[in-house]
Amino acid sequence: MSHVIPPGVSRRLYNEDLAPAEHRTWGFYSLFAMWMSDIHSLGGYTFAAGLFALGLGAWQVFLALVAGIVIVFVLMNFSGYAGQKTGVPYPVLARISFGTFGANLPALIRALVAIAWYGIQTWLASRAVIVIALEIWPELRGLTENNFLGESALGWLAFLLMWSLQLLLLRNGMETIRRFQDWAGPAVWAVMGVLVVYILINAGWNISLDLPGGNAPWGVTHAFFAATALTVTYFSTLMLNFCDFSRFAPSRKAVRTANLWGLPVNFIAFSIVSVVVTAGTFKVYGEYIYDPVEIVGRIDNIWALLLGAVTFAVATLGINVVANFVSPAYDLANAWPSRIDFRRGGLIAAMIALVITPWNLFNSPVVINLFLGGLGALLGPLFGIIMVDYYVLRKQRVLVRDLFREEGYYTYTHGWNQKALLSFIVSAVPAVILALVPVFAAASAFSWFIGAGVAGTVHYFISRNDTSLAESVTAAANEEAIPG
Repeated sequence: MSHVIPPGVSRRLYNEDLAPAEHRTWGFYSLFAMWMSDIHSLGGYTFAAGLFALGLGAWQVFLALVAGIVIVFVLMNFSGYAGQKTGVPYPVLARISFGTFGANLPALIRALVAIAWYGIQTWLASRAVIVIALEIWPELRGLTENNFLGESALGWLAFLLMWSLQLLLLRNGMETIRRFQDWAGPAVWAVMGVLVVYILINAGWNISLDLPGGNAPWGVTHAFFAATALTVTYFSTLMLNFCDFSRFAPSRKAVRTANLWGLPVNFIAFSIVSVVVTAGTFKVYGEYIYDPVEIVGRIDNIWALLLGAVTFAVATLGINVVANFVSPAYDLANAWPSRIDFRRGGLIAAMIALVITPWNLFNSPVVINLFLGGLGALLGPLFGIIMVDYYVLRKQRVLVRDLFREEGYYTYTHGWNQKALLSFIVSAVPAVILALVPVFAAASAFSWFIGAGVAGTVHYFISRNDTSLAESVTAAANEEAIPG
């Protein structure tokens, strides 16, 4: 049965996947499990242990993680509440501030970051598949000795397997994804619990939490605030598009409670487990191992090894679907709604992630720093503009139907809001310079905050007396006042 297009909306701006959510099936548990899937990943594991390299001790790292994740919790609620109230995904929410067609700028920037990381995370998950394959069929080792476009034959097979599995998750769109997250996140907790006990038993229940750190070139205080800022930056992608998930939540309370348990509580617990396991590897193996797949690969019980490797592969699929698959599926659908729906957007994103051979991206420090570091620095300005526009300038009053009209309150100039564009350019330039230019290395950890702060401030001051904005707020308020 085809979806009926509401009267007055444009096919250039509307399709069923971009329309306000009708079925609110993502309750507290589904959003909580989504956060577990996002955090319980190879990247999340190594992130916490990696903060010791800044020159901090165990307690300082712990406090920085706590401070950072509390800030993330507060900021994530802003994005979550906006999605829950309007029912629209991130690229449509961006139309409020950037314009009906201008929203493609923030959408495609987010999509580029997501597609690159989608490929990289898929490749990282395939490492666990290789561990499993070589353990069961040692004769496959011969397939690791050749090379095609930077990867072995076994590497290609493992990558294509994980790539294909993720495409299966999009058969029924967001509902299949919700069901997958509901069990994938908790499964990793079970295996991490077993891994902690295994390491502690083999370490004689006696480990030192003083992981080897680097030097703090700008002092311990700077290192502490840098660790806090990096924790926030780690979540900066989802802070933009968490509304892709919260739009399906039945209430604000469901969003807030899931964020509380999924972010501060769950993230801190998982970080402690990550640090304990990493610290324990020194006692057990004589060296610090920061990669849990490598730890699992050293377990001499084949069943424990297989269980661990399978779970980490599933966990990486989990974060990939949440952080890097849903976003570009919506973002690409937003670029051409009449031709691209959520499934086609996801397929296009997956094809691009395959073509870019992500292992070559990941193994190139220049590409990682310039391409992904530079794009990542743009996420702060986007967050600052969208949230200041929605909460401060509009006081959450939006005419949702006009987001899908070519002639409405969010059309601005040919679909582009020049003021949001100016705010973005003015803030993006310093954010990227701080992130990439070595002479500003001391400030690079703070580029997200600086970009968001400058963008939000500039956008507020050049838009606060905008008469068309005031008119749209009044119209939305009048509509809200009408009963029923």
